[in-house]
Parts: sequence; C-alpha cells; structure tokens
Amino acid sequence: LIKSFIPPILLNVIKRFRTREYGWVGNYTSWESAQADSTGYDSSVVLEKVKNSLLKVKNGDAIFERDSVLFDEIQYSWPLLSSLLVSGFNHAELRVLDFGGSLGSTYFQNKKFLSLIESVSWSVVEQAGFVTVGKELFEDEHLKFFYDIEECMVSERPNVLLFSGVLQYIDEPYKLLDKILASSIEFVVIDRMPFIYENIDQIKVQIVPPWIYSASYPCWFFNHGKFIEYMSSKNYYLLESFKALEGDVDGASFIGMLFKKHTV
Repeated sequence: LIKSFIPPILLNVIKRFRTREYGWVGNYTSWESAQADSTGYDSSVVLEKVKNSLLKVKNGDAIFERDSVLFDEIQYSWPLLSSLLVSGFNHAELRVLDFGGSLGSTYFQNKKFLSLIESVSWSVVEQAGFVTVGKELFEDEHLKFFYDIEECMVSERPNVLLFSGVLQYIDEPYKLLDKILASSIEFVVIDRMPFIYENIDQIKVQIVPPWIYSASYPCWFFNHGKFIEYMSSKNYYLLESFKALEGDVDGASFIGMLFKKHTV
C-alpha cells in the first residue's frame, strides 16, 4: 500500500541504493572470503586501457589520466604534490619508489612541478605486464620501471616511498610495509587510502564503476589510530595528514599522510 504512493523515479533511486551497483560493500572476516565474493579483473584489459589513455597524455593528445579515465584538466592533489616537493627539497633531489604506480600516472600528473627539483628519479614497481609496457613505451631518463622492490632499491636508492590508492588492495599490507621500511627509506607518502575510526581494520569488496572497467576485488579499510601507531613502531613520525580527492565515501575517510623517518 505504501509503495503505491511512492513516485516511480524515487523507487528507482531506492532500488539503486539497495543493490549497490558499485562502491564498497560487506564486512568480511578474511581476505579469502572477500576474494570469493569478488570477480577479480582482467589485468590485460586494464593494462590496455591504461596504456592507450596514458600514451595520449604522453603525446600531448590528452591532459590527464587516472585509473585509465581521461580528463580535460589535471586534477591535482595539492597536498600530495606538496609532500613530494618537501621530500625533494630536503636534499635537492627526489628519488621516488612508486609502488603500484601503473604506467607512471602520478609522475605525469605532477611532472611540471617535479621539474623544479634539481634531480628527480621516479621508479614504478608494478605487475610484470605493466613493467614490460612501461619499459617499452614510457621509460626515460627520469621515469623507470622495475619488476621487484629489491632491484629498484639497489638501482635508484629511493628516499621516498609512495602508495597512491594501492596499499588497501594488498592482502598483507603490513607485511609489505615491514619489507620496504626495513631499508630505512626517509619519507613515506600515503594518498587515497580509506581510514575508519572503529577498533579494527575492515575488509570490504569494492565494485568498480562500469564506465571504468568491469571488476570487483577485496579492499582494506584501515583503522586510523592503528596505522599511525604501526608507523611510529617503525620509527616514522607523522608530519602532516590531508583529505584525499575522494573525501568521505561509504563510511571511510580517504586520507593522505606524510611520514618522516626519525633521525638519531
């Protein structure tokens, strides 16, 4: 009876929110159970989309790419850029390890300002397919691609570790951090990472908007206090935090952070 008084357009809105066509859903007890409810994604399809989009940016036929989507203007994260510049100005050189950095999207986004630093080395550590394409089509004197962390560390000696919208998709993120931070890298920059203020980390499934590509996969929502405590236990202190471009979404605050290693 009540339903008959609801306008059809409002019913469609209600239905959409009930079905959750895309976004973050669930609260899983394990990464494996979230994977079981995910479709995963075809990495070759994603790689091809990113490659085609970023080639247009590189060749001057497009302005900006993010997650394979092209934009008619660069959507800067000014706090992220400030974090990178501060890290570089400290020694007049910026040597970035961009973990999960696609084909160099963040590098191309900020290239104009990075050129203000005397010496810039930007190293992307990614899946093998991305690295192979990166070496073939995008690598230059500043932008390099590596198949593994160790190779990058030896070759480029990075002083900045960057996770931009990637750490939440690693099944054991703290184990990965343990490995990289053991090198005593000076700065750690986090961006586009979802934080919550409940007692424990949460695992959800993210459903990607269909206009980007068809996929769903597990995603961590990190407990804010726990993450800062973890970094402190590794002898890093928080210089500053900032709102990421995503803002507040589905119960999480997407945040960026700049950490610096304590000096003795």
